[in-house]
Amino acid sequence: MEQKKGFFNKFLDGVEKVGNKLPHPITLFFILSVLVIVISEICVRTGVEVTYTGMNMKTKKIEDITLQAKSLLDANGIRYIFNSMTKNFTGFAPLGTVLVAMIGVGVAEGTGLINASLRKLVLSTPPRLLTAVLVFAGVMSNIASDAGYVVLIPLGAIIFASVGRHPLAGLAAAFSGVSGGFSANLLLGTIDPLLGGISTEAARIFAPNYTVLPTANWYFMMVSTFLITILGTVVTEKIVEPRLGEYKGDHKEELTEMGELEQRGLRNAGISLVIFLVIMGFLTIPENAIFRENGNLNNFMGNGLLPIIMLFFMIPGYAYGKTVGTIKTDKDVAKLMGKALASMGGYMALAFVAAQFIAYFSYTSLGTIVAVKGADFLQSIGFTGFPLVVAFICVAAFINLFMGSASAKWAIMAPVFIPMFMRLGFSPELTQAMYRIGDSSTNIISPLMSYFAFIVAYMQGFDKESGMGTLISTMLPYSITFLIGWTILLMIFFFLGLPIGPGVVMHYVM
Repeated sequence: MEQKKGFFNKFLDGVEKVGNKLPHPITLFFILSVLVIVISEICVRTGVEVTYTGMNMKTKKIEDITLQAKSLLDANGIRYIFNSMTKNFTGFAPLGTVLVAMIGVGVAEGTGLINASLRKLVLSTPPRLLTAVLVFAGVMSNIASDAGYVVLIPLGAIIFASVGRHPLAGLAAAFSGVSGGFSANLLLGTIDPLLGGISTEAARIFAPNYTVLPTANWYFMMVSTFLITILGTVVTEKIVEPRLGEYKGDHKEELTEMGELEQRGLRNAGISLVIFLVIMGFLTIPENAIFRENGNLNNFMGNGLLPIIMLFFMIPGYAYGKTVGTIKTDKDVAKLMGKALASMGGYMALAFVAAQFIAYFSYTSLGTIVAVKGADFLQSIGFTGFPLVVAFICVAAFINLFMGSASAKWAIMAPVFIPMFMRLGFSPELTQAMYRIGDSSTNIISPLMSYFAFIVAYMQGFDKESGMGTLISTMLPYSITFLIGWTILLMIFFFLGLPIGPGVVMHYVM
């Protein structure tokens, strides 16, 4: 069936062509670093400077500060490039946080715990709740990074086919949760410390001691989990499934029940997790708890939470693996940990060049200069407040069509927009939440998303005439609904002054 291309499909074809011509993110950051070096010299030669009110770090007083651009092409700048390169990399905040979290996730995924948990969830669901549980499981699956793409999306199609519903509707429901709701979750996952680390580096351009915690958007993302589940369910059952009509293909599926060994493994994993959480409760809840310093958990939330996230996955993962036989000795655990870290090789290479770009941006003062001049311009035209929030969400959603990696995009955008919005009175945590809404909402319609081709290929197993246009047109209602609904939710938090994370406020006072 030949599909007639409308304006939007033609636009997406153009996006695909342009996006495919973009260099690899590592190359892109190298180019950006070179541009910062060149621009810094131009700014010095033309006498670029800004004056703003802020804290003088020497006197520790609020006063007018005049800041001039610094060149990376003079003697001091060239020395800085080489002398700071290793420190920039090893001190890059997202690097250690992501690697620590991935150790635990890697053990849980490698033993089969995450896959078994997803299967158990959908197999034990009543038919009338199937769509909601599938979307919810998709949202929750992002804890394990990309596991939802390779496990839950195919499983969604199989489940719908096994109960006589259109398999592509099941695929779409799972895809909407896994990718469209990527940032939402009830728990903290690898994306939280990753983005928080980048936000910290960007915020320190203006406030050298500022820290964005992994829990920065936790409350907002917990509520978002239920919002995305509801919206994804409504779109699936009221728009997507009626549009697809009755499935006339000959692809039938039957889900096999979980074996006794898997059931026992999940039970043991659950018991070990409960014991771990009880112990953590004793260590954090009482007034004199070990993790409380001077009665508060600030230091623990900033530094100790990441090892807890690692153990949260590692302990039940070990219990499951020991039960089902995927872990026999300590060597197996070591292999799974090593495999998880080995899979992050590409990220570490990206982190190396991203760290240099952000460090150069800070050293040259270009980040502060752009932030101050950009904020002053927006104030001069009266473009502030929540309309600016909506505009930034749309910008992030648009850029996501061209560049798939959430961390790569944020590493480019954060050094510019976080200081700029801090000057306009928005906290770095709020700016990060804006970005996460835009970034997640358009994942499901971007042909440049890394798993897009895999999903198209799997979809064709159920409908040979389907293609990229079929998937985009199927997912477009989710994308639009998520973008609007999620923005409205942020507006409610914004105007009611609700905390988006533990101890996090919406506004920032210079």
